[in-house]
Amino acid sequence: MSNHTKEQLACSLKKMMSKTCMDHITVKDLVADCGINRQTFYYHFQDIYDLLGYIFRSEALESIVDYKTYDTWQLGFLKIFQYAENNRAFCLSTVNSLGRDHLEIFLNQQVFDLLLGVVNELAGELPIRDEEKNFIARFYTYGFVNLMLEWLKSGTKEEPKAIIDKLSKLVDGDISRAIDKYIKSKT
Repeated sequence: MSNHTKEQLACSLKKMMSKTCMDHITVKDLVADCGINRQTFYYHFQDIYDLLGYIFRSEALESIVDYKTYDTWQLGFLKIFQYAENNRAFCLSTVNSLGRDHLEIFLNQQVFDLLLGVVNELAGELPIRDEEKNFIARFYTYGFVNLMLEWLKSGTKEEPKAIIDKLSKLVDGDISRAIDKYIKSKT
């Protein structure tokens, strides 16, 4: 019952966000749409932003869990772009509302985790500190997340596959070179 209620609330929020800015949706609206009481909502979520985070974690996160290696990171990013494209109204409403911060935090964390997996794989046993690996992953995270947010704001006109192809060409070999530069700077 608990997961069913969460899913029901998630579907309701997504449906409402396809027609209304998230900033104008209230808990009262959600519970009325679902036919549940406010206490039930607050049993599961602290607020609408918590529900928003649940949606991103349960829907978008599952699409990239298996793509945190050098050979698969492009597929992970493609999955994120495809999720946004398939849920365009929901994601655009999020970007154009106070929920944007929550989306950015979510994307930054997920992309950072994906990229850190790639950096760790490429670094292997090389003598590079964790803070340096984190910096490399964070640097690329900012670029990737902002690329996606701009794509969303511009109306998702470009095909996700085309964006990932451009990104692959741009980044190919750069993470390994960054690791090498940190190692060489110590000698």
